[in-house]
Amino acid sequence: MALHERALSWTLGPDALVGVLAEPAGDACDLGVVVVVGGPQCRSGSHRMFTLLARALARQGHTSLRFDVRGMGDSSGAQRSFEQLSEDIGSAIDVLMRECPQLQGVVLWGLCDGASAALLYADETGDARVRGMCLANPWVRSEATQARTQIRHYYGARLRDPAFWRKLLRGGVGLAALRGWWQARSAARAAVAPAAQPGFQARMARGWKRLPVPRLLLMSGKDYTAREFDELAALDRDWGARIKDPLLQRVDLVQADHTFSDPKDLEAAWQACAAWLARLAPRPSIDRQAGTR
Repeated sequence: MALHERALSWTLGPDALVGVLAEPAGDACDLGVVVVVGGPQCRSGSHRMFTLLARALARQGHTSLRFDVRGMGDSSGAQRSFEQLSEDIGSAIDVLMRECPQLQGVVLWGLCDGASAALLYADETGDARVRGMCLANPWVRSEATQARTQIRHYYGARLRDPAFWRKLLRGGVGLAALRGWWQARSAARAAVAPAAQPGFQARMARGWKRLPVPRLLLMSGKDYTAREFDELAALDRDWGARIKDPLLQRVDLVQADHTFSDPKDLEAAWQACAAWLARLAPRPSIDRQAGTR
């Protein structure tokens, strides 16, 4: 299916925001996708991943908007952290619904702290227009999750590597790594589960609960951020309950890194997303064909 792209601009207070709308050339489903860009990056994403994602989804019948939050890319204003993006996300939803009045709602798609910002938006607004979320490698960093991840996945692999012990016996960098392992082990023992503190992780969990919508969790196999998310679920009872949500579908891309930099992994990510969206919001042409049978 062909697609059309066009630039959009709108205001949020004194600031101007810029985005790109990707639309199917033919029939589109009634849910749009808003790509939430977190971190210090613009709407194209690392190695243009958001551009490629939006175009791939448009070819599958899904209208999408990717945009620069205030202070990034072509948007004006002061730069903000992922914990302060709710107004930006809300304004993007407003614009997408205004430009495409046939839409019945939106799906928020976020990577890393973009996924975290989407859940924080749900917590702060409870926006009923949000009908689903695709969360890729959500950012939940805390002292506890970082220490546990280092112990289990970084130092655990090194301590099983014969080359590490050869370096240690030769007095090389292995000694520094061993000290690092001991420090991480001590931090993991002393750390408190993040949801026991009034941090952003607890607000993310509230947002998950406040908007009980279908979610797709994309997890990269070669990514410590994804492993930290799993550590949080193991540490915290509330998050443990969240990942058992019957509305959640989890897809593990074993060979993928944090940003799906290998084209094969990026294609697998968008195909998983497209299949999930197709069940959530079938294209009108599919519905009509089914109705004639």
